[in-house]
Amino acid sequence: MDPLPAAVPGPRRRTAFLGAALTLAAAAALLPASATAQPAPVPAPMAPASANRHCDRQDRLRVPGAAHQRTDCLDELTTAGTIASGHTDPADWAGLTPKDLPVPRGVPGIQIDGYFPDTSTTNTNHGWAHDAQFTIRLPDRWNGGLVVAGTPGNREQYANDRAIADWVLARGYAYAATDKGNTGTAFHRDGARPGDAIAEWNTRLTELTRAARAVIAQRYRRPPARTLATGISNGGYLVRWQLENHPELYDGGVDWEGTLWREEGPHLLTFLPAALRHYPAYAAGGPDAGRARAALHRAGFPRGSEFLWPYHHQVYWDLTQRLYREELDPEYDGPLEAGTPYCAPGGGRPGCDADYAYAARPAEVRRAVGRIGLTGRIGRPLITLHGTLDVLLPIGKDSDVYARMVRQQDRGALHRSYRIEGGTHTDALVDAFPDRLRPLLPCHRSAFTALEAWLGAGLRPPASHTVERPAAADPAALLAHCRLDG
Repeated sequence: MDPLPAAVPGPRRRTAFLGAALTLAAAAALLPASATAQPAPVPAPMAPASANRHCDRQDRLRVPGAAHQRTDCLDELTTAGTIASGHTDPADWAGLTPKDLPVPRGVPGIQIDGYFPDTSTTNTNHGWAHDAQFTIRLPDRWNGGLVVAGTPGNREQYANDRAIADWVLARGYAYAATDKGNTGTAFHRDGARPGDAIAEWNTRLTELTRAARAVIAQRYRRPPARTLATGISNGGYLVRWQLENHPELYDGGVDWEGTLWREEGPHLLTFLPAALRHYPAYAAGGPDAGRARAALHRAGFPRGSEFLWPYHHQVYWDLTQRLYREELDPEYDGPLEAGTPYCAPGGGRPGCDADYAYAARPAEVRRAVGRIGLTGRIGRPLITLHGTLDVLLPIGKDSDVYARMVRQQDRGALHRSYRIEGGTHTDALVDAFPDRLRPLLPCHRSAFTALEAWLGAGLRPPASHTVERPAAADPAALLAHCRLDG
C-alpha cells in the first residue's frame, strides 16, 4: 500500500490470468531449500573477483518460463549506476525512503530484465506494455545468498531498489523482484473473478523465486545456500503468504508492515470506511470533532497520529479503499468502477465507500478475501516490523493481529514482531516530521541481519517488543541505526 495517482476511469475489463500455464520445467532440476525448519547454512564469504570474472557466463543464462528476457553486463548494479544506465526507474521507488539515504556503490555484475507469460499490460517499463515483469541482479562478488521481493502498493519491479536492493546487493546477495503480475490503479481489472489480481501476486513471487534460483545455479554453478524473502506493505503480505504456503522455497523472511488479509477481518476494508466516514467531521472542527476523533481511535487509528491524518485522507484512505474494494467486491457500486471519490457518508448515494460495511456484504465477498487470506501457519523464521504510527495499516489491526495468529498456530517460536515507536507507513514522511517520526528502513536492516544470525549461528533475536524512539534523537542517527534489543 502506498500513494497512487488518481483512479483510471473506464469500463471494467478482467483479463484471463495465465498463472496456471507457467513453464517451470527447467527449475525441476534445481535443488530446493530444505523443507525442515533447521537453521540454514551461512552464505559463503564473498569470493574474490578473480573467482567470478566480471559477468561470467552471461550468454548462458536463461530464466525458466520467461517469455522474454534481456541480459546486460553492468559496471554498477545499485542505483548509483542503474539510474544513468536505464536499468531502474526512479518513479517506481519515489516517496518510499528518506531523502538523505546513502547510496552504496561498487557492485558490478549481470542484470536480467524480462517478463513471464501474461495477458495484462499495465506495466510499460522498457516499452514492453506487458505485466509479470521481473528483474534479477547477479553480482560478480556473490555471498551465496538470494533475496527475493514483491513490490509495495501497485508499483513496478524496481520499487524496492533504494530501500532493499541497493543494500543487499552491496552485501553480496543476488536479488530478484517482480511487479506481481499487475500494476497501477487499474490492477483490479486483471483476472476473471474477484480476488484474482491479488492472488496472482502470490503466484508471481513463487514463480520468480524458482526461476531466480535456477538462474543462480547457471551463473555460479551452484544453487543459493540461502533464499530470503522480504518486502514492504503488499510486499510484506507476500512474505507472510510465501512462508505459510511455500516454506520449501525459503529459509526465512523479513516482513516490513505487511498487509493483513483474513476472511473474518480485520483488514483494510473493515477500518478504512470508518476513516472516510469520520475524518471530515474531525477536520471540520466544532461540536462533532471530538466524537469523530474518538471514532477514528476506536477504528484503530492510534492516539497521537492525528498530525498524519490530513495527508492520509488526501492521498491514501479514499483511493486505497475504493481500489481494493473494487478488486474484492466489485458489485458493491454496481456499474461504477471503484466508486465515487470522497463521497459523503449517509448521503444516500449507492455504492459510497464511506458507507461500506464488510460484515453486511454477501458471503461471496468474504470468500474472495478468504482466497487470499493468511493463516499465521508459517513454516520458516519470520521477523515482522511495523510502525506504531502507521495510519494506513494501523498496527493494532494488522501486525499485532498477525502475531496472535502465528501464536495460535503454535508457530510463535518461528516469529518475532517488533513495534517500531514513531514509525509510519512511508519513510519519506520522516523528512516532513523529523521530530515526530523515525524511519523503519534502518530497523529493516537490523531485522535482516538478525535473521541472518538466527539462520546461520542459531542466535535467536530478542523477544517481540516495542522498540522505543530515542528522545530528541538526531534524524541522521535514526537513519543510521535501529537497535532491536534496545
